[in-house]
Amino acid sequence: MMRFRKEVLCSLLAASLCCTPILSGCGSNGQSSASQKESEAEDHQASSKEEDGLGDSVVNLGEFSIKDINDKTYTQEMFADYDLTMINVFTTWCTPCINEIPDLGKLYEEMKGQGVNIVGIALDAVGSSEKVEKAKLLAEKTGVSYPFLIPDEGYLGGRLAGINAVPETFFVDKEGNIVGETYSGSRSYEDWKLIIENELKEAVK
Repeated sequence: MMRFRKEVLCSLLAASLCCTPILSGCGSNGQSSASQKESEAEDHQASSKEEDGLGDSVVNLGEFSIKDINDKTYTQEMFADYDLTMINVFTTWCTPCINEIPDLGKLYEEMKGQGVNIVGIALDAVGSSEKVEKAKLLAEKTGVSYPFLIPDEGYLGGRLAGINAVPETFFVDKEGNIVGETYSGSRSYEDWKLIIENELKEAVK
């Protein structure tokens, strides 16, 4: 009877493990992310403004001055030349983050002529020269030409505050307004291309 109970318990345990979803993301403490978040842009502390005539709250990143891993300064003006900017938040220790960067680099080269920009934000590089050096090595190894930015003290108007799983990706229009969905977890080249095309259509309406 005891042997039978043990076999049942083992079977139930195995079944529960098989049903546990495996997601391509990392928790802020380095553990695998156990959940995906969709459309959470408005949950972060970003500045808001009222859209003229519509009365809808628009989340805007506001003014900022931020440096990349090569000490070049970027401001909110970097959005003005593109219809859509993809902001990919990652850390240098997150394997899913690292694995998708070459695909993002390929998409950047293919779509920048269509009004799409891509920037990476190395979330763990704040105040850490060691992490900045790791980000530099990562950029060199992957060969991407889009910038890796280091968060400013305001964490982009508070938008980056509270992120507890990476990669996290969101989109911004040419005025710095957050648009579309927020995407947690890494994706394939094909998936990202479709997402970007759809977000671009919405941004230029």
